Amino acid sequence: MRRWQRAWESWDLISEGRSDGFSHSPVLLKEAVGGLNVRSNGIYLDGTAGGGGHSEEIVKLLKPSEGGRLYAFDQDLDAVEAVERRLRPYKGAYEVIRANYRNAAETLRERGVERVDGVLLDLGVSSHQMDSPERGFSYRADAALDMRMDQRTSLTAYDVVNGYSEEDLKRVIRDYGEERYAARIAKHIAEKRSLKPIESTLELAELVKEAIPTKNRQQGRHPARRTFQAVRIEVNQELEVLEASLEMLTGILGKSGRLAIITFHSLEDRIVKKHLKVCENPCICPPGFPVCVCGRKPIGHTVNRKPIVPSEEEIELNPRSRSAKLRIFEKY
Repeated sequence: MRRWQRAWESWDLISEGRSDGFSHSPVLLKEAVGGLNVRSNGIYLDGTAGGGGHSEEIVKLLKPSEGGRLYAFDQDLDAVEAVERRLRPYKGAYEVIRANYRNAAETLRERGVERVDGVLLDLGVSSHQMDSPERGFSYRADAALDMRMDQRTSLTAYDVVNGYSEEDLKRVIRDYGEERYAARIAKHIAEKRSLKPIESTLELAELVKEAIPTKNRQQGRHPARRTFQAVRIEVNQELEVLEASLEMLTGILGKSGRLAIITFHSLEDRIVKKHLKVCENPCICPPGFPVCVCGRKPIGHTVNRKPIVPSEEEIELNPRSRSAKLRIFEKY
């Protein structure tokens, strides 16, 4: 069997909730934590703590007696509880906070923290969320259409699938799923929900499958994969939060502080790449000007000109890492 087929079949097992230990494999662990240049007396922010794998590696390098501290953020209650359990042996070196990372600056300021020495973001859906069928993220496990990363929010996948207009559904599936059959899928959903509401993940997955021509279904990949990604992004406003937060996150970095961001699809990576490019070259003067007159100065530089990607060995062990890209930025 070809390696890519094995990888995608493993991903499907994950989506069914049968991860075989996968949930304990943080992506690009050594590269991301190493890229932060963790100092024992530094203050760090893990904005998407998830299962706590990255957080634990950071905490191991800190010395609370010297002021070293990690603030681990996650909006998912399950994640917060998991991180608390995982970091318990490192008492005094961390605080776990249930909040979206977009609120990081304000939340840290309330704790007397104005600047941090490093920020880590591991974007997208977590393994735990995929491994919990009842959360509604999986297209292979029967559950209510939910997909909320923060269980306190009101908008669910059910609301998007049944409440959005056909045109808005097409936009979401096209823009966030990069799905070429977005119009067909949206039309099919609209027709079916006119008869009765679409209530479950398997029901939605089957409708998407029906809408895509058989000959155009990618071998090894579930036909509903892109649509589920799109609906999830819309429910959680993932791209809007990322775009609105990057300036704040680079703003709270202290001198020589580093920002490490792991993305999993081109939409996220494009936003991160664009922001870091502006940080490196913010000048808005016309190209023909002999000298800069806008007064905008670079605030830092990317540590690696090209994104860091997983090794073949990591991909083999952890199929979720296949599309991961890590970008690291250091502030002046």
